[in-house]
Amino acid sequence: MIEEMPSQQLLEMQKLAAGSALSLATALVLSGCVGLGGDTDLAAPPAGSPSPALSIVVSTTVLGGVVSDIARCAEGDDQAVTVVMPVGVDPHDFQPSSAQVASMVAADLVIVNGLGLEEGLLPALDSIGSDGARVLEIGELIDPLPFGAEAEEHSEDEHHDDHADEDHSEPGAEEDDHADEDHSESGVEEDDHAHGAYDPHFWMDMDRMAAAARLIGEEVEAFGAEGYLACGEEVAASIEGAEQELLDTLAGVPDARRILVTDHDALSYFAESFGFRVIGVVIPGGSTLGEPNSQELAALVSVIQDQDVPAIFGDATLSNEILEILAAEAGRDVQVVSLFIGSLGGPDSGATSYEEMMMTNADRIAQALAR
Repeated sequence: MIEEMPSQQLLEMQKLAAGSALSLATALVLSGCVGLGGDTDLAAPPAGSPSPALSIVVSTTVLGGVVSDIARCAEGDDQAVTVVMPVGVDPHDFQPSSAQVASMVAADLVIVNGLGLEEGLLPALDSIGSDGARVLEIGELIDPLPFGAEAEEHSEDEHHDDHADEDHSEPGAEEDDHADEDHSESGVEEDDHAHGAYDPHFWMDMDRMAAAARLIGEEVEAFGAEGYLACGEEVAASIEGAEQELLDTLAGVPDARRILVTDHDALSYFAESFGFRVIGVVIPGGSTLGEPNSQELAALVSVIQDQDVPAIFGDATLSNEILEILAAEAGRDVQVVSLFIGSLGGPDSGATSYEEMMMTNADRIAQALAR
């Protein structure tokens, strides 16, 4: 049997803690006690030490990797970039320290995923945004998918070639259509997840991540930092080149095997982009903080059995315990495979950059589904 996960009381306590951290961080910044970039370094920088002309704070490691690539291209290093979340943490569940919140308060530009992904950062982001800080939320700017859109709008035999022609830098006419959709038809009620109507996991589509790189370069250049516009374009082109490698890697997966079961609803963009279908998720909604009930888990076991699912995919930032139990209850040779979704990986992980991360994920998916 699978034990119930903790109740919403834990989330409320986390929100209160984040609010307390924000109040303390604001006071520390005003008193000059906190510098940029450290979790615990509360000492002022040495007298005469140089500081970057522009300070950029990024929420997640995935976005941070791309922003750092752009900065290194433009500046020769990434000293201007501070990434709030450490490698290996779940962005849905991360709670910032007072020093980390202070780095956002003091930054020239804060770049976040948005669409509710950084649930523990929401109190801080709301506060600094209302105080006039420049916060760039990428997700809402690159044609986000509504939850359930992949299942509703893309047939089993739809492939990446059609998708590659879309211009994700322009939300286009679909934006109004998304706003008018009744998402309850997809089986996902709006109250069932913390993110709202749109899926925040856009980085699993490399076209959208390339669009994000261009937007970031343009935004930073607007601060008067030279070279960022061209470097955003350069990084975007590199991402688009790496995408072809993924297509080649995934080409060996037969159409009948292009089915995905995941620990939470994080692979819809990947499925849309590369011609897969998401046929089941363990945790309802797009957050890792939800709670599957016994009926949902039993139904998922039936899906795994009926569809002859060869693998269940989990986020490397999360425990695979429930996935292992589901695989055992399915009563067949179902493999549990960890993917790098919420965070980049550490040294020797094969996922120390965004492009590496996506290539490693493609390798693991292809190996698991082609067997």
